[in-house]
Amino acid sequence: MKSNTLLKALLVSVVGFGLSGLAQAQNAKVGSVQIENAYTRATVPGQMAAGGFMKIENKGAADQLISASSPVAGEVQLHEMAMDGNVMKMRQVKDIAVPAGGSVELKPGGLHLMFMNIKAPLAAGETVPVKLKFSKAGEVEVKMPVNAMGNPGAGHGGAMKH
Repeated sequence: MKSNTLLKALLVSVVGFGLSGLAQAQNAKVGSVQIENAYTRATVPGQMAAGGFMKIENKGAADQLISASSPVAGEVQLHEMAMDGNVMKMRQVKDIAVPAGGSVELKPGGLHLMFMNIKAPLAAGETVPVKLKFSKAGEVEVKMPVNAMGNPGAGHGGAMKH
């Protein structure tokens, strides 16, 4: 009985920690483009890639996210994930459209940033500087909080082909 109570307490504290990490997500603005709830996830030693997620809101004319970079990775690519039959496939895209007066969400299982050749493990509680470049709005730096590993469906494992 005691171990069950302890397990519940541990689970509540882990869930609470995960939610508090999300509350600290970074926002930034450049021109008519607003970046909201940007974050990435912690990695383990030897893990060479990680996803970056955010909402991009556009109060002006149509724009495109055309590149991203970060000192923590050898390269940051723009990616999309989609189902091809029963297989989740991920591929690099040349840009991510941000509609006029609308928004686009970079989220697990869809459009996202892909940090490639990570130089050192990303630890929960750290922040990762990321420079985003838009074709019209220009460049903006976002400090992405690193959230603890959590949602197993949000990673880049499983049946997936590049």
